[in-house]
Amino acid sequence: MLQAAGPAGGGMTPIFLMVGMFIVMYFFMIRPQAKKAKEQKKFADSMNVGEQVVTTAGIHARINRANDDGTLQLEISRGTFMTIERSAVSMEMTAAARKKADAASGIPAATAIK
Repeated sequence: MLQAAGPAGGGMTPIFLMVGMFIVMYFFMIRPQAKKAKEQKKFADSMNVGEQVVTTAGIHARINRANDDGTLQLEISRGTFMTIERSAVSMEMTAAARKKADAASGIPAATAIK
C-alpha cells in the first residue's frame, strides 16, 4: 500500500497561528483584566473614613472606621453598622453614585472633590 505524502513546507503555519492567537488573547482579554484589577486594588486601598461608598451588593453607606485587618465598618443608617471586606466596595458603582450626587447638588464635575 502506498500512502500519499503531506504537503511540503507547511509545518510553520500552525505555530504562527497559535502565537498570533495568544497575542490577540493577551491584548484583548488578559491585559485589560489585569489593569482593571490593579485599579480596583488602588481604589480599595485609598478609601478613607467619611466617604460615601456603594458595595457590590448595592448597599449605600458611609465609611465609619477602617480596621487593621483589611475590613471596613460602614454606617448604613444612623446607629446601624456592618463590617465588610475592602474588596466588597464597588469602584464603578461608587463612582456612578458620586457622579449622580454631584449632578444633583449642582457642582460641576470638573470642580467636584473626589
